[in-house]
Amino acid sequence: MIIHTLKRRDGTVIDKATIEAFRREFRGQALQSGDDGYDKARRVWNAAIDRSPGLIARCVNVADVVSAVNFARAQNLLVAVRGGGHNVAGRAVCDDGIVIDMSVMMEVSVDPAARTVRVQAGALLCDVDRATHPHGLAVPAGVVSKTGIAGLTLGGGIGWLSRKYGLTCDNVLSFEVVTAEGEITTADAKTNADLFWGLRGGGGNFGIVTSFLYRAHPVSTVLGGLILYLRDQAAPVLRFYRHFMTTAPEELTAYAGLLSTPEGLPVVGVMACYCGDLSEGERILKPLRAFGSHIFDAIEPIPYQAMQTLADPPNMDGTHNYWRSTFLKDLSDDAIDLLVAHGNLAQSPLSRTIIQVFGGAIGRVSSADTAFAHRQATYNIGIEAQWTDPDESKTHIAWTRDFSEALRPYSSHGYFLNFIGDEGRDTVREAFGANHARLVELKTKYDPANFFSLNQNVEPRR
Repeated sequence: MIIHTLKRRDGTVIDKATIEAFRREFRGQALQSGDDGYDKARRVWNAAIDRSPGLIARCVNVADVVSAVNFARAQNLLVAVRGGGHNVAGRAVCDDGIVIDMSVMMEVSVDPAARTVRVQAGALLCDVDRATHPHGLAVPAGVVSKTGIAGLTLGGGIGWLSRKYGLTCDNVLSFEVVTAEGEITTADAKTNADLFWGLRGGGGNFGIVTSFLYRAHPVSTVLGGLILYLRDQAAPVLRFYRHFMTTAPEELTAYAGLLSTPEGLPVVGVMACYCGDLSEGERILKPLRAFGSHIFDAIEPIPYQAMQTLADPPNMDGTHNYWRSTFLKDLSDDAIDLLVAHGNLAQSPLSRTIIQVFGGAIGRVSSADTAFAHRQATYNIGIEAQWTDPDESKTHIAWTRDFSEALRPYSSHGYFLNFIGDEGRDTVREAFGANHARLVELKTKYDPANFFSLNQNVEPRR
């Protein structure tokens, strides 16, 4: 068995006595290679990520986070921060350095009268939905229930309620943050307002958010589900989808995709969620449900909590994943033809191409009001390769990259932070758009040494 040691950024090994001194003041588990639970703790959702941290500090409270930050700074360690561990690029883990792991900090507290929800950073979307749904409330979040709420929020966060109630980051009222200096602070509209601005779409660049206070909305039962057509109908279905969503009310969010059934049958699908009056929703969705010759239609009134799980099966744990994405301003006929042609070249039945529509409340917030810059984006295209055999990795990664390159002429050259994989510095910069310069100044103020670097990184001014 290979034993991995904890190393400083300069490659020197941290001695055992130094680590034991840290363990004595740390309430949670401090796991090293060879310890029971280490291998499980270093795994993330994406099986393509295989990294071996020198130390995994599994925090049980904010004091533990502070202790881990201070230890990492004093010892000059590479730092990864883990919430839900669902980032496709695996930024929640690192080799040789320390993982500050908040995955057991999952408390969710609901104030039904105030319609607010306090959520610790290790919580998943399903934890939030489980707590809010009995009160007839929901926090606008993502579409896969196993996603971590922290990373989703810091990158913006889009989901079934975003067209009606805004991005996840738009619904944050306050952040509790541990800075690179190990200080606990609050960021809201009145306190550290500059940090509050940057945390809403600026990623994990400025500190470790240990809890979020969200605004919740009255959502209980929605009209939602999936419609499937055979893949040979993909082009006409996507053209109709484009036309249909142009006039759709904000209560309706519908995403389209090229995917395969569990039996491996290539299909084109539309998944929809209407969060308004159900009878009105039936009327609005009728043209979509009447279009073409679908092979499956499961749109029905369902609890919002159930709606949040419909996209879970394709996003199973333990598979290999590699993504590319870009914003499109227009879903032209030529762009649709390209999406279909390249989508049909996927070599894995688990791979998919997703079309997410923006608009509504998302665009009513000024691009300068939060760090999330791409408020006027119309469509986000996700090219998501997924496979099980690691020997096939080159094939599936090549499909994703070739597809992404072919789509470049149609791109608005903006990118959704939550979908970025390993594209590099230029893509990260374009994800921040016109807000990048302001984010550099914020980074220089709150993290001048780039202590928090394993993220969609904004480099401080030197």
